[in-house]
Amino acid sequence: MAGGRGARFREPLDPQFAALNASIGFDRRLAAHDIEQSRAHVRMLRDRGLIPTADADVLLDGLDRVATEFAGGGIVPDPNLEDVHMHVEHRLAGVVGEAAGHLQTGRSRNDQVATDLRLYARETTARIVERLTALRRALVVQARAHLDDLMPGYTHLQRAQPVRLAHHLMAYVEMLGRDTGRFRDAVARAADSPLGSGALCGSSLPIDRDATARALGFSGVTRNSLDAVGDRDFAAELVFCCALAMTHLSRLAEEIVLWSTSEFGFVRVPEAFASGSSLMPQKLNPDAAELVRAKTGRVTGDLVALLIVLKALPLSYNKDLQETQEPLYDATDTLAACLGVMAGLVAGLRFDTERLRAAASDDLLCTTELADALVRKGTPFRRAHEQIGHWVRAAQEQGVRLRDLADLPAELRPLLDPERAVEGRDLVGGPARARVLAAIESAEADLDRR
Repeated sequence: MAGGRGARFREPLDPQFAALNASIGFDRRLAAHDIEQSRAHVRMLRDRGLIPTADADVLLDGLDRVATEFAGGGIVPDPNLEDVHMHVEHRLAGVVGEAAGHLQTGRSRNDQVATDLRLYARETTARIVERLTALRRALVVQARAHLDDLMPGYTHLQRAQPVRLAHHLMAYVEMLGRDTGRFRDAVARAADSPLGSGALCGSSLPIDRDATARALGFSGVTRNSLDAVGDRDFAAELVFCCALAMTHLSRLAEEIVLWSTSEFGFVRVPEAFASGSSLMPQKLNPDAAELVRAKTGRVTGDLVALLIVLKALPLSYNKDLQETQEPLYDATDTLAACLGVMAGLVAGLRFDTERLRAAASDDLLCTTELADALVRKGTPFRRAHEQIGHWVRAAQEQGVRLRDLADLPAELRPLLDPERAVEGRDLVGGPARARVLAAIESAEADLDRR
């Protein structure tokens, strides 16, 4: 039987359509999940008396052999067999003979692929969360090492106020922590088994959906067969999580690219994550960060492609759903690869702390402290803001530092110390040393619980 066409068809598939129709080129990665699912299905059929015990034993032994062959690359893809499910069944027939005909009892490829993809989502989410954790740990290690190093904080890519380098790095720990939570939430919504939903409306055979769900590690079963076979929300949600995580990686990558330029000079990229130039011998290019930045667009494209496939599909299953797989695989593979690279890149960064501190020492970064001091004396903030603005303009016109401006009251001059300014922001979420240290310790404890 080719591709599930069976006796209904007399003509073979057009070769060009067969090539377009086949998914084995990408869904073969589901082989282990498909065989795991088939084992659970066979055991359930045996226990329900739907297939003889002897045939079930033969099928289980045969599935073990097929699994070994798939893992070893021994299965040659055949576009006429369309997908991984047909390849498993076809090879199983070659191994065990007629008993393989029992395999699809009470099951359709529609609920089969929906189940496989949820198993894939669970597995790949665990891999991604592990790599998110590794990157968060690398950032926390750098943050602890630079707890006492100051740098300018930026708005509009203009120097704004002094902060701790550790505080800046911990911002990415927060972002990636939210990503971790989103992935866990997303996979939780793929925790019900669609197996048993059949092609669209279940089976008249007395199958036990709860048994196969338990065997496959699902928390329950889906409640509507039409929705179950046509649902790819979990895939869209997972790819969205990938796209947002890549956006966060891109922001970090962009800062590494900027900071490693001669114009900033804040950090040196490790040579293991950089490249040279075929023409200019002196170059050390931050290619790893640049590639991560670029691949963000690719993963965002995966999300758009997947949503467009889903946007106008009537219930229940449509062949269009085959096109949701490649964006899912590409997004998860790309994110996992980028997370691995970024963890190594971050761990190897070498910061020029003197240059960072010098950049943070500009008097103008502490002008808000002057305004706050006037507020404490009863001046309305807007009037204080205007007064400080006059002093700043006067200092710039006279070509002197703000602290050297004759009109500036002497009692305000000590407030232009960046260390004092940073320590003065001693509130939850602020850059004061105790607050940043507490954030680092909290993150370390959280990572140690993973």
